[in-house]
Amino acid sequence: MSEAYAEHAPRVWRSLRRLGVPDSLLEDALQDVFLVVHRRWAEFEGRAALTTWIYGIVLRVAKDHRRSEQRRMIRVDRLSRVLASETDTDTTACPAEAAERREANHLMHAVLAELPDELRQVLVLVELEGLSVREASGALGVRPRTCHRRLNAAREAFNLAVSRQLEPAGRSTP
Repeated sequence: MSEAYAEHAPRVWRSLRRLGVPDSLLEDALQDVFLVVHRRWAEFEGRAALTTWIYGIVLRVAKDHRRSEQRRMIRVDRLSRVLASETDTDTTACPAEAAERREANHLMHAVLAELPDELRQVLVLVELEGLSVREASGALGVRPRTCHRRLNAAREAFNLAVSRQLEPAGRSTP
């Protein structure tokens, strides 16, 4: 079994990536493929090559991961629209300010969706929810120093992503 993993893991990784599994989910997808291989090893009858059998599993796992990511993106988009509509309830702002706030909110959620989970989590807890680094580290189950490092990396990644998002439109970074 470990020989099958050693021989086929690089090909499975490449195939999953080429089949549209997001980079952030590749490790999980690879693990899922070999969990299925392990679970169904006794069912493999050798009527087809092992590579072909594994590739059939890869196709199904890739489809499941893409579908899962699409559902997640729909939820993120729905949440950003809900949050944008909450900012519309401010009747003291002029329409231009409300539109600017909606656009900034949409940009923030798009950028947050790009960040790896460990960076997104600490950024949301500290910057958006107002927790201290110590409180966030407790919630995340990491040491405060680790949390602080992740927060700095998250801020850097967020700023870079915002700059990338704004560059094509010729806008300046806020």
